[in-house]
Amino acid sequence: MNRLVLAILAVVMNTQTSLAQGPPTFTDTPIFLGLEGRGLRTLGKLVLKKNATISVLPIAVPYNIRTNLLIGGAVPFIRKSPDGMDTETGLGDASVFIKYLVFQRDKVAETFRVALKLQETFPTGNSSSTPSLGLGAYQTYLGLVSGYITTKLGIYAELGYNGISKNIDDNILYNFAFGFPLLPVSYPPKQVNLYFGFNGSSGLGEKRNMLFFSSSVQIIPNKRYLIESGIQIPINEDIPNSEKTSIIFAFGTRVLIF
Repeated sequence: MNRLVLAILAVVMNTQTSLAQGPPTFTDTPIFLGLEGRGLRTLGKLVLKKNATISVLPIAVPYNIRTNLLIGGAVPFIRKSPDGMDTETGLGDASVFIKYLVFQRDKVAETFRVALKLQETFPTGNSSSTPSLGLGAYQTYLGLVSGYITTKLGIYAELGYNGISKNIDDNILYNFAFGFPLLPVSYPPKQVNLYFGFNGSSGLGEKRNMLFFSSSVQIIPNKRYLIESGIQIPINEDIPNSEKTSIIFAFGTRVLIF
């Protein structure tokens, strides 16, 4: 099967893996099929702060009802170990989300898509403990997720508004990622992808601006699962010194189970 046939097959199958691009590690995607839909995802993070170590292990279950509609939920397990204080462990703030595809343009071996994303986060984590495991407030996020994906490059972007209850300052969230497949298109898919990007937030009241550079590698041995690992390095943190981050390590997997 030559490259032209493989490229046509990529459009016909209409999945991200066919285009030699898995879903990015630290940025959302407007692709709902394949490993981004009807499966199980976890991306554990080890956050090394100036005066604490935080481990976060979320379990997320996305489910694509249709090719243009996806729903899901996520619950994080958190362990916080501040220097000189007792360690707190438990569940963090759970969330549910929905994504709806509002624009799609496909060509041979490339696609451009835009999705609307709505997420509600509930104060299920213990916010009265020290350190706290939850924010203690409801959060409503509305954003746009876009992606331009070819057999050689993936460009992803997300921009959204996060409203928070209890007079806590709202914030703007933004993420960008560039994906580069290291292997040629093949079917069944066997892929190794590199991702580079930026992840940031900006407070609308008290200025609490944060920007991280992110990098990750993703291995997809077949269409049923993938593994990925990456790091996030702070570029700018306009927050108190006691809350600043040194580095974040991440490792996770996604499994197609439905």
